Amino acid sequence: MRVVVEHDVKVPLKDGTVLRADLYRPDSRNRLPTLVRRTPYGRGGPPGGASLDAFRLVEAGYNLLVQDMRGRGGSAGGFEPFRNEAADGADTVDWAAAQPHCDGTVGMLGRSYEGAAALLAAGSAPPALGAIAPHVAGSEFYEGWSYQGGAFQLGFCLHWTLMDLILPQLPPADPESPDTARVLEALDGIEDLYRTPWRALGLLDRLAPYYRRWLEHPVPDAYWARAAPNRTYRSMTAAGLHIGGWYDTFLGGTLESYTGMRARGGSAAARDLSTLVVGPWAHGVTGGIFPQRRYGIRADEQYADVTAMHIAHFDRALKGVGGAPRGRVRLFLTGADRWETFEEWPVPSVRPTALHLTSGPRHANSAAGDGRLLTTGPRSPGSDRFRHDPGDPVPTTGGATLMTGQSTGGDCGPLDQREVERRQDVLCYTGDVLRADLTVIGEVTLIAHLSSTGADTDLTAKLVDVAPSGRAEILCDGIVRARYRESFDRPRPLTPHRTVELTVRLGAVGHVFAAGHRIRLEVAGSNFPRFDVNPGTGGPSTALAEQYGEALVNTVHHGGPRPSRLLLPVLDTD
Repeated sequence: MRVVVEHDVKVPLKDGTVLRADLYRPDSRNRLPTLVRRTPYGRGGPPGGASLDAFRLVEAGYNLLVQDMRGRGGSAGGFEPFRNEAADGADTVDWAAAQPHCDGTVGMLGRSYEGAAALLAAGSAPPALGAIAPHVAGSEFYEGWSYQGGAFQLGFCLHWTLMDLILPQLPPADPESPDTARVLEALDGIEDLYRTPWRALGLLDRLAPYYRRWLEHPVPDAYWARAAPNRTYRSMTAAGLHIGGWYDTFLGGTLESYTGMRARGGSAAARDLSTLVVGPWAHGVTGGIFPQRRYGIRADEQYADVTAMHIAHFDRALKGVGGAPRGRVRLFLTGADRWETFEEWPVPSVRPTALHLTSGPRHANSAAGDGRLLTTGPRSPGSDRFRHDPGDPVPTTGGATLMTGQSTGGDCGPLDQREVERRQDVLCYTGDVLRADLTVIGEVTLIAHLSSTGADTDLTAKLVDVAPSGRAEILCDGIVRARYRESFDRPRPLTPHRTVELTVRLGAVGHVFAAGHRIRLEVAGSNFPRFDVNPGTGGPSTALAEQYGEALVNTVHHGGPRPSRLLLPVLDTD
């Protein structure tokens, strides 16, 4: 099929701003549905983005409009992340539907920011928008994107702002310009900058003033509400194809958007035609082969034809062909390395299972200690202490993170935790050797009883699969900032040495712990630089103000009246 390409198409918005786009369409007089991909990263790359074959979409009978967002690339206006995407997206849908090559129906697609922008536009319910395909996309701009559990996602936000938002907008023809040189210098020294992130504020204030606003709004207040698709599910009338990865930093948003549209969508199509796919991927490698082949996942097993998924979804929602989806939820089960289909998420046939924390005379400090996970509560109460030193935080090692090296996936995914587990400030609780396979599918939670010598602290947790070889592979992780334990609206400092109950959401997994393996929980006071280091003072983020803090001692209590426990959603194989 011959594809007609029209470059630099003018798309006027209702406020008079003109955005620029490229149009890819079949060489045909037939009026066809139009798919819209709105991007802040420049329309000059592959038209389908990193994971889609745009020309297969066109060959399947779709027009594809790839648009620079307001203030990006060739488009007019000023850019601030997510501020205008709902209105601009809805205006673009209305314009696309009215063009002579369109049959009046429109779909939206895109990865990451692009997918979240599609969700924001869907919340405005433009009449022509019949389908969206948010791909590794968050459900809001606060929780899971800029913050998690009250902690600032420093590693992702700082690198993303410098590398993906600022650098592409600087004059490429003048690498000697002061701004370009300073940004390149900051990126070259990003590891040092993570330790003193306040040093970047002068540069960011000039080139990305919105970054400071993220830090000045550390709780989900009205500032974040304007960029929260999860507040508008009742208005969404488009059917959604939600694609995520177990090691994607936005997985929680993908799962929330699917369940939100299924339960509260504003049309029968949004509720009945929405589907979910979760693979063994990190953010930068969705749909393809995970770069680290040493994890033992066969290439043919983890691969998924994401383009075919999009075509089937748009055919169903925009053209009315293909029938209702069979098996709405498709999950890749890590550990077993196979795809499984389920009728819903959360998977109905799971039962919450508690594993109780305990330890012996050597305590749980490091994997060499005697911290254990028990299927029944320990007979007597106990506790484990660890030191949180803001000057020597526990290093991020894999997981659902996005920092330096994100384009190759080099620092994310199922990395081995054995080096981290040698530290005395990491508590390790390990279960017995499993006699049979154990399948865990769903959200993992830690309920911990903690006291501290400081006014504030973070509690981090990781779920780890320990193989017979000793390899300790991270599955998911989470964090909670203690002062937000009760409410973001009323943060409360800790009273030194007084025990409080903290809930840490580790995220979701779809994993089979094989017979002969062991389940392990890691607990610490930092996960850096994925999250900013808590100085223990109760003050602002270290990314906003210069402060180093002082070392403090945290105590995890378990057993008796303080039953710290790990909650796993175990699949009922019966």
